[in-house]
Amino acid sequence: MPQKDPCQKQACEIQKCLQANNYLEARCEAVLQEMRRCCAQYPKGRSICCSGFEKEKREREKLKAASNGIHAAPQ
Repeated sequence: MPQKDPCQKQACEIQKCLQANNYLEARCEAVLQEMRRCCAQYPKGRSICCSGFEKEKREREKLKAASNGIHAAPQ
């Protein structure tokens, strides 16, 4: 039997918040931050719910490196 996704609760909270706020992400920033915190606690691939947040993190790191004049290693 597969293990329960450790960040599933936060993912569901995001969906509820988005639905309640006509999908305006700015109104759900608190629950998005909770999801990011949850995803940061687990190794890559542990939570399927975190796959989009892992991509977001990689993109932020690339942008930060580019703004500092450093080329990020390809992933």
